[in-house]
Amino acid sequence: MRIATWNVNSIRQRLDHLVTWLQECQPDIVCLQEIKCVDDAFPREPIEALGYNVVTHGQKTFNGVALLSKHPLDEATPRLAGDDLDEHARFIEGVVSLKTGVVRVACLYLPNGNPVDTEKYPYKLRWMERLREFTKHRLKTEEPLILAGDFNVIPAARDVHNPAAWINDALFKPETRESFQALLGLGMTDALRAVTDESGQYTFWDYQAGAWQKNWGIRIDHLLLSPQASDRLIDVGIDKYVRAWEKPSDHVPVWVDLDLEAA
Repeated sequence: MRIATWNVNSIRQRLDHLVTWLQECQPDIVCLQEIKCVDDAFPREPIEALGYNVVTHGQKTFNGVALLSKHPLDEATPRLAGDDLDEHARFIEGVVSLKTGVVRVACLYLPNGNPVDTEKYPYKLRWMERLREFTKHRLKTEEPLILAGDFNVIPAARDVHNPAAWINDALFKPETRESFQALLGLGMTDALRAVTDESGQYTFWDYQAGAWQKNWGIRIDHLLLSPQASDRLIDVGIDKYVRAWEKPSDHVPVWVDLDLEAA
C-alpha cells in the first residue's frame, strides 16, 4: 500500500499536476494540504475518474486538507480535537479496512507559526500539543497509524540547506523541534529517517531567490508511522522531479510503501 502526502498550494491551480502525478505514482491513499477552497469547490470529478474516493475539509482561500483513497473510507473525521474555537481547516483523519484490521491516516497541515513574536507561534505550539494528545490516544488502539502532511517543522540541521539562516524561524526554533521530537518520543517513526541518514533530502523550495535551481531546500513534509505501521515499512520516496514542472507547488510529494493489504 502506497500512502503519500503533498502540499499542492491550491488544488485548482495544480489540478493537472495532481492528475498527472496520480497516474504516474499510483498511490493508494493521498493526503493533500493547502487545497485553498471550500468543499463544494473541490474539483473532484477528474480525481474520482481515476478511481479515488475523495473527502475534503476545506476553507475559502486558505488552508484546507483532503484525503484521496482508492479504497473505501470507513470513516472520515475532520478537525483536530482539543480546541472547539479553532476554525482552521487543517486536519482530517480517514480509516481504511485491511485484510486484518484497519489503517488510520491523519492528513494534517500544521500552522507555520511566523512571525514568532505574534500569536501565530503560540498557536503553532498549542496545535502540536493537541496533535501529541491525539496521537497518544490513537496509539492505544495498536493499529497502523500514519500522520502525513506539511508539518512546517524542520527536524534537524541536516534537513535544511543553511541552518544558520533559519535559527529564529518558527519552523526551526528549538521549541518547535523539541515538540516534534516529543511526538516521535510517543513511539512514532519518521519514515524517511528510517531508511536514510543522508542530508539534502528536501521537500520544499521557496519560489524566491532561485531556491529550486540552487537546491536551497528544507524538509518539512513528513510521514510519521506508529510501531504497527513502521514494522511494515518497505520504502520511502520524495518525488523531487515534480518541482521542475511548469508553475509547480513549492512542495513536492513524499510517499511510503507499506506491507499492508486492503480488504
